[in-house]
Amino acid sequence: MSRVTQRPSWDTYFMNITTLVAQRSTCTRRAVGAIIVKDKRILSTGYNGAPTGIRHCLEVGCLRESLQVPSGERHELCRGIHAEQNAIIQAAYHGVSVKDALLYCTNQPCAICAKMIINAGIKKIYYQSGYTDALAQEMLTEAGIDLIKHDDLSNQGGPP
Repeated sequence: MSRVTQRPSWDTYFMNITTLVAQRSTCTRRAVGAIIVKDKRILSTGYNGAPTGIRHCLEVGCLRESLQVPSGERHELCRGIHAEQNAIIQAAYHGVSVKDALLYCTNQPCAICAKMIINAGIKKIYYQSGYTDALAQEMLTEAGIDLIKHDDLSNQGGPP
């Protein structure tokens, strides 16, 4: 008996994994996941949360929330590291080059993450949603890094 199965495109497959990674987030405001991929292989993953060995916001509360800091502002007032930063750091920690890789992220990167992505040599970013950061978009465009919203890919069927 033959079974016909609709396989997700590679981009949808990796974005689905990114959504799963976000479930490990310890941020009380927004769960974000990121993965770095090269040659259809996952190099590293990251989610937003406090550094290793530091108490998480789930345990101590959110400083940004208590100070009523709006989303997208004053990133330094947070115990957590962004998902994109954690993915880049994990690759470096394990000696894995991310040069010419792709980044899949549940949210559009902020300006701080955009600078790290540019210097890490990542060439393309796929994201699902998030706050708009005009400076991040400007820098990524100037650096020649494609920023692609995942909705644009939702109708792709099988593997490319």
